Amino acid sequence: MTAYKSVNPATGETLQEFPEATDAQISQAVTSAHEAYLAWRNEPVASRAKVVARVAELYRERADELAALIATEMGKPLTQAKGEVALSANIYEYYATEGPGFMADEQLAPKGGGTAVVRTLPVGPLLGIMPWNFPYYQVARFAGPNLVLGNTVLLKHANNCPQSALAMAQIFADAGVPEGAYINLFATNEQAADIIADARIQGVSLTGSERAGAAVAEVAGRNLKKYVLELGGSDPFIVLDSPDLDATVKAAVAGRMNNAGQACNAAKRFIVMEDIYEEFVEKFTARMAAMEPGDPLDPETRFGPLSSQAAADGLVEQIRNAVEQGATLRTGGGHIDGPGAYVQPTVLTDVTPDMRAFSEELFGPAAVIYKVASADEAVELANNSPFGLGGTVFSADEDKALEVADQLESGMVWINGTASTQPDLPFGGVKRSGVGRELGRYGMDEFVNKKLVRTPAKR
Repeated sequence: MTAYKSVNPATGETLQEFPEATDAQISQAVTSAHEAYLAWRNEPVASRAKVVARVAELYRERADELAALIATEMGKPLTQAKGEVALSANIYEYYATEGPGFMADEQLAPKGGGTAVVRTLPVGPLLGIMPWNFPYYQVARFAGPNLVLGNTVLLKHANNCPQSALAMAQIFADAGVPEGAYINLFATNEQAADIIADARIQGVSLTGSERAGAAVAEVAGRNLKKYVLELGGSDPFIVLDSPDLDATVKAAVAGRMNNAGQACNAAKRFIVMEDIYEEFVEKFTARMAAMEPGDPLDPETRFGPLSSQAAADGLVEQIRNAVEQGATLRTGGGHIDGPGAYVQPTVLTDVTPDMRAFSEELFGPAAVIYKVASADEAVELANNSPFGLGGTVFSADEDKALEVADQLESGMVWINGTASTQPDLPFGGVKRSGVGRELGRYGMDEFVNKKLVRTPAKR
């Protein structure tokens, strides 16, 4: 069986296929990860950090090769792919540098006297289930902090990114990560559930869809396992006012269209004050309509295909559903003629709550613009979503923007800037956008044993 398959979404060409793991291979991998943990946890943290630092170096040394792989496997334009490789290297370097400090003992001052110390310790083998839209970055957020901690990692990557998954596994091996401490698995969903249920596995981290998150949470909960879930988003981009509307629109389109709109924390719902709404829609639509698709391997391309034909078809169906129910299609709305999973940059207005586009995540180059009469109405609309990942507020009055930001039901908010990510800032959401946090010191506090060592006062 060959469920793991590289298909170039720009052409539809099947590049390479890989067989799924056998049950025996899965069983051996869990055993290897557990045995590796028993040794890896006892390595000095400085030694573990040195190995992870070498991972960062290898990412930088192999940047061109790694970028070309994901450009070919999931359609990310080469310039953006190189940016992802660089960010991933920075994350590994960050945890190699800062991680040992995050693990330092915390001295408490108990009221009853004596001493109390909280130690930050690893817990054991973990399963990571990662998506295709940022193949290297998502793994770095999970593997970087946990390898420094002393946990070991089993990694189930997306079915359409097997070559990049193997390239990462090779980097860990070449960097000196011990055998069994990082294992790539071409596992089925059923095998992943069995891994989570294994008594030796101590937790699972998933980045993916709501459906996948719910399935993993159910298995993890039934087996009393810790989990971190980074799921979907339908982030609001609120424009309260704008002294430079061209600049605001440029930022809005950039926030929507990075990675062809395939980012959980991309701006997806644009909520604009009525006095500038028409001009915003006109300028935003013109910018979207002017975007030219291209070959992801061309350094000049800024807008590539979606990850698969199925993804493209699903997005077009969401758009058509909205239009059939009365939404206004300002531009786009369909497939781009020719081979590949390309979808026209699309702008919708007059979307109402009974339409799928109102409550569902549009994972691709499609934006919805809403008109509101007040900041309170903007907040109400922004929060009227099952998701709560990120958000953006634009205003010349920063105090007003901060006031609105504080009312948003989300895990992250950007003021007068588009959503971004960096190693030292926490990433995560609320509501149906997930559970837990990654990156920063928060990313090292999820799969840990915060162990209290208490010595009472002598009497």
